[in-house]
Amino acid sequence: MKNDYTQTIPAAWQAMSRIFVALGDEHRQRILLLFEPGERLNVGQIAEVSTLARSTVSHHLKILHESGVLASEKIGKEVWFWINRDSLETTFTNVLNYLKENS
Repeated sequence: MKNDYTQTIPAAWQAMSRIFVALGDEHRQRILLLFEPGERLNVGQIAEVSTLARSTVSHHLKILHESGVLASEKIGKEVWFWINRDSLETTFTNVLNYLKENS
C-alpha cells in the first residue's frame, strides 16, 4: 500500500471525478441514451420525450456540459448538444490504464 493518502489528486483525475459525478444520476444517464451516434439535440427535443420539466432538463444538460460529458454549440437562439466522445474516451482510457497498471 502507498503511504501518502494526502497526495494531491492529479488534474486528469479531477476532470474524471466531475464526469463520474455527472454520470451518477439516472436522469442524466437517460438523457445520454437519447442520443443517436453523431446526433445533436436541443433542450426542447430532450424535454419533449422526457418526464422532466424543461427547466430540469436544462439543469441536467448544464451539469453534463460543465463536466465535459456533452459538448455544445449555440446556433441562433438554440443550443445544440452532442456527446463529447473525446472527453469520455480519455476518462475511460485513464481508468482502464490505471487498472492495467495495478493488476
